[in-house]
Amino acid sequence: MAKQISELRLGILGGGQLGRMLIQEAINYNVTTLILDPDTDAPCKHLANYFECGSITDFDTVYNFGKKADVITIEIEKVNIEALEQLEKEGKKVFPQARVIRLIQDKGVQKQFFKENDIPTAPFQLVNTKEDLKNCSMAFPYILKQRKDGYDGKGVMKINTYHDIEHAFEVPCLVEELVDFEKEIAVIVSRNSDGEVRTFPMVEMEFNAEANLVEFLISPSTYPDAIQEKAEALAKQIAAALNITGLLAVEMFVTRDGDILVNELAPRPHNSGHHTIEGNYVSQFEQHLRSVCNLPLGDTRSITNAVMINLLGEKGHDGVAKYQGLEKIMAIDGVYVHLYGKKYTKPFRKMGHVTIVDQNREAAIEKANLIKETLKVIS
Repeated sequence: MAKQISELRLGILGGGQLGRMLIQEAINYNVTTLILDPDTDAPCKHLANYFECGSITDFDTVYNFGKKADVITIEIEKVNIEALEQLEKEGKKVFPQARVIRLIQDKGVQKQFFKENDIPTAPFQLVNTKEDLKNCSMAFPYILKQRKDGYDGKGVMKINTYHDIEHAFEVPCLVEELVDFEKEIAVIVSRNSDGEVRTFPMVEMEFNAEANLVEFLISPSTYPDAIQEKAEALAKQIAAALNITGLLAVEMFVTRDGDILVNELAPRPHNSGHHTIEGNYVSQFEQHLRSVCNLPLGDTRSITNAVMINLLGEKGHDGVAKYQGLEKIMAIDGVYVHLYGKKYTKPFRKMGHVTIVDQNREAAIEKANLIKETLKVIS
């Protein structure tokens, strides 16, 4: 007989804020959580039933850690795939599957997957050297992305002119046509091993141009139903083509002429779903837990309007974190604070998020702007 959820040992590779919020949901089901992370002060350290400080990119460390768990999942893609493949061969449940993580680790392979599966995306070319870039036929300006290891705005740069090539990354990259987009949107889709699929309602994102990170996220979207349905259908199409078990965040652009282009994928809980903790009937974290444990998926509908703000370390501050203005914002109705347990702040480091829920969308946005001005992470 299969184990009940409350008897499962869930191994999570990575002990950051995503793992922390996943543990907070797992606790409700008596799931035993095991964390592997290289940081001795990882945010998950004091919440997990078992915490191991070690490399998530080392074969032996990941393999031996995985043997302790019934189900293995990730909160970051940069993990040792070969160890996960070996664990799968030995009958361990690894979700998302190792082959999915391998595909998503490489943005070039990810783009080719879009092309092969008729998924609309910006035109691109793969390059390995600066010499390749100099011979590239893409019109300026364009976007240059490292194929591997880029995250949170790192490993991405805009190439405006031929002279910018001198400062380009010295690693395999992809060159992407600059999209004249109206809005960045995201849809999170979940899929369990039985093939049950649910999407969360589409959300809209506002970016901090300097940090190249999401600053605001607004849910639900006010785009016409046709655009929202198209975005959700694309997310389902990708999840089916990948045959993924788990959660998949699909980041997309709405172009000025109303088309949708897929930008990038993340096979795990994602920044674009944090608002679901208070804003939806089921959170993305509980949904990830349900999908990797092959349980019935939860109700993804929005309860009300939700605006999420990422809490980033202030410029010029590096050291032990202090939260200036915290009590002031806690006095506002409908405000939910999530701090990530990170002791040290540095400029633009993700230190937490705040979700504002309100029956009135404009009131929620107004409160979000006030919080953005009031709450600061300093040292």
